[in-house]
Amino acid sequence: MKRPLERLLKRLPRLPRLARRLRDDRGVSMLEFAGFLPILLLIGMAAIQLGLIGYGINQAGSAARAAARAASQGDDGTAAGQAAVSGWLDPNVSAPEGADLTTATVTVQVPAVIPLLPSVTVERHATMPTDD
Repeated sequence: MKRPLERLLKRLPRLPRLARRLRDDRGVSMLEFAGFLPILLLIGMAAIQLGLIGYGINQAGSAARAAARAASQGDDGTAAGQAAVSGWLDPNVSAPEGADLTTATVTVQVPAVIPLLPSVTVERHATMPTDD
C-alpha cells in the first residue's frame, strides 16, 4: 500500500507546472494581431482612397479654372485644362467659349484602391467672363 501513495506524492509537484502551462498566455497577442491585421489594412486602404479622391477633386478644379481662363481669352481651353492635370488621371475637358461667360467642365476618373469597389468620377465646373 505504501507504493501507490508514494507515486501519488511524487506526481503532486508536477500538477502545478501543468496547470501553469495550461493557463500560459504566450502567443495570444500574436493571434490577436493576426486577426486584427485585415481590419487595419482595410482602414489604411480606405484612407488612401479618400486621399486620392481629394487629390482628384483638387486637380479637376484647377483644370476647370485653367481651361475656362484660357478659353475666355480665345486660347485653346481644352489643351490648357489637360496640361493642368496629372497625366495618370486622364481628364476629359470641355471648354466652349460663350458670348459673355465661358464655362469649362472637367471630368476625372479616380481609380479604386480597394478591390471590388468602383472607380470614382469627379466633375468640376468653372466660369470666367469672356474677354472681348
